[in-house]
Amino acid sequence: MADLDRIETLVRTGPDTVMGNYLRRYWVPALLESELPEAGSPPVRVKIMSEELIGFRDENNRIALIQEWCPHRGASLFFGRNEGEGLRCSFHGWMYDVSGQCIDMPSEPEQSRFRERISVISYPCEVRGGIIWAYMGPQGQRPPLPELEWSLLPETHRYCSMRIQESNYLQALEGGIDSSHVSFLHRDDLEKEPLFMAAKGNQYLRADTHPKFEVVESSGGLLIGARREAEEGYYYWRITQFILPWFTLIPPFGDHAMGGHAWVPIDDEHCLVWSINFHPSRPLTDHEIEGIKSGSGIHAALVPGTHKTVANKQNDYLVDRKAQREKLSYSGIFGVGMQDSAMQESIGPIQNRSREHLGTSDVGIVMARRRLAKAAIALRDENQKPPALDASSQKVRAASLLLPKGQSFAQGAEEVLVAGPDVMVATL
Repeated sequence: MADLDRIETLVRTGPDTVMGNYLRRYWVPALLESELPEAGSPPVRVKIMSEELIGFRDENNRIALIQEWCPHRGASLFFGRNEGEGLRCSFHGWMYDVSGQCIDMPSEPEQSRFRERISVISYPCEVRGGIIWAYMGPQGQRPPLPELEWSLLPETHRYCSMRIQESNYLQALEGGIDSSHVSFLHRDDLEKEPLFMAAKGNQYLRADTHPKFEVVESSGGLLIGARREAEEGYYYWRITQFILPWFTLIPPFGDHAMGGHAWVPIDDEHCLVWSINFHPSRPLTDHEIEGIKSGSGIHAALVPGTHKTVANKQNDYLVDRKAQREKLSYSGIFGVGMQDSAMQESIGPIQNRSREHLGTSDVGIVMARRRLAKAAIALRDENQKPPALDASSQKVRAASLLLPKGQSFAQGAEEVLVAGPDVMVATL
């Protein structure tokens, strides 16, 4: 398969596309639990992989995503009344339960059975780790709920945020697995941001700007190792986990909370950026929480009541040219998360990859594209089960550590790349 044909396959995620069918075999992080906090909460709009949906929680505390448009005359169910066991359209009162079945049709004669033939698309939902997950794939093939380490921790040990980004999910994901840009884009923030400062690894990141990459396939995705020069006889390794289809785990900094992302397509030109900080063995500190809520680290400051960022493409991400000129900030943009978003959005809604020139530091990106395409095409052509649906593929960790020169990073770090209560976090 030609590279550009592969890319075209990867970036299109709507219904009945190769990639769309593949991604729908996984549980999708769709909403923060706080958006539907209690039974009878107001419905919310959700758009995932070009499907316009409504999320609601009925009086029995059951959650579902259903299609936005009422099949009667097409009115939006966002304006519906959440009452009893379903959502009632405000136009003519047709009512739908969490399975999507029409259960009441007051505009029709009482003896009519018309409602039994009417239903809307509905996707089952479950709550885990402060997130409402939806399954949008074929009935009868629903996988177990994700067992990513952060999703199983107590609420005090994790913090999740979500923002909208104006770019295709793939170029956002590719930014997340690119360790070389940290030495440039984020270099002036490493000793300022609450979740990065005072980590010993920062000195290696700033000193060695041309890391050497080694990438190996794991059962659920990729291990991406970036090595930099360290003390005599040692390399400093930052090992990123890419877990199919859209999760990454960021190599940690000191004893700060660990980080991770998920990039979920809204449509082909927008994505949801999920950002998670967590620590497997302690609650997050007040200092860490304050930093996260201020928009520092991998998170971003949001316009109140929305998932839109305060700094955005329309205001040039509030770039501070004076700070950039005086070398206070490499980009002049505040916050690691917004720096990433600015670069990824500046490429365009869908990157024209016919113009790119990949170098040696891009091997992880090339392999991620191939891994995703291979899995999606194997599902289409051979009905092959997608990877990373099992707990063993998901219970993994990123790491940052020193290893002797000449030692394989995958072997040298093997024991610390597995998540577990008895496994120490490998971090510098």
